Amino acid sequence: MNQLMSADLVQAFTEELHLCRLQPNEHVVVLAEPSSRQDYVAASFAAAKACGAHVIVATVPGGNPDPVPSTHTGAGPGLVSVLQDSVAQELLKSADLVLDLTREGFIHAPIQDEVLASGTRILFVCDAPDVLVRNMPTAHDKDRVLAGQRLVHEATTMRVTSAAGTDLTVDLKKVRCDFQVGFSDDPGRWDHWPSTMVLCWPELSDGRIVLSPGDIILPFKEYIREPVTLEVAGGHIEKVSGGADAHMINTFFHDSEDKWARYLSHMGWGLMKTADWFAQAMYAKHEVMGMEARAFAGNFLWSTGPHPVLHRDSYAHLDIAMRDCTVTLDETSVVVDGQLMES
Repeated sequence: MNQLMSADLVQAFTEELHLCRLQPNEHVVVLAEPSSRQDYVAASFAAAKACGAHVIVATVPGGNPDPVPSTHTGAGPGLVSVLQDSVAQELLKSADLVLDLTREGFIHAPIQDEVLASGTRILFVCDAPDVLVRNMPTAHDKDRVLAGQRLVHEATTMRVTSAAGTDLTVDLKKVRCDFQVGFSDDPGRWDHWPSTMVLCWPELSDGRIVLSPGDIILPFKEYIREPVTLEVAGGHIEKVSGGADAHMINTFFHDSEDKWARYLSHMGWGLMKTADWFAQAMYAKHEVMGMEARAFAGNFLWSTGPHPVLHRDSYAHLDIAMRDCTVTLDETSVVVDGQLMES
């Protein structure tokens, strides 16, 4: 890494830590594995020092029990070396802020909830440098995602439609709602840089989802090439039909041998106005997690597999980001034909 790039990264990480409200004399743990980006480790270390914090870099052995390759999928349970090491866990729990620079993070691992319960805040960072810089969040973004979260809490039904044929009705009466804003500034808060989205975990949804060419399926990090129709009843995908992409999705469900694979998980919409829908085509798959697709302003994002509210533990996690949908909460449309509606 050249020195100029290093300077850019330190500046970006320092700005990010200010958004995380890192205070002098707080304790930061930079968590890495051997395959983590070492320039991120160095930039995190320098930025934390510049903020006056105490900082420790903890590099633990790699290795993930996820049955798919560890290539920034967002579907894995985290590193075995942390999941099975109480000393490492206690180190994370003792920190004020953990900068998680591992390849998969601990998004779907119970140990992350334990760390957060101790009051530690966690920021997960894994996308490419220019993705981070291009999508630097602002403090105002938190007001935007909280406003969206309130709309979900106040609504009883979400309806998602599209000209392609999507017509999905989602029961929001007992839903858990959350958000991602790209920084972690509250005790016990996990977040992901970059990301700006509202999401919820409903139990029941019914109708039809039609994927159009150009929609993005993750963690495969591929653009849909032919229309795919998914029939949904009671939150379960009853049927997937279409061409090659439908065959791939059906094969993924079958080969996972996971009883939760065909159940819907979280869903919501993106608010990240700086995101580039075509970024996924410009990087090698191991370089990015695909957060620009997941958080793209005006998208509809839905997923399958793990569901923390219903205690569905699953590795069969697909995230599918769609454009050109209309998302309505009761009588309020938050997205219309793929355009984000904000006052």
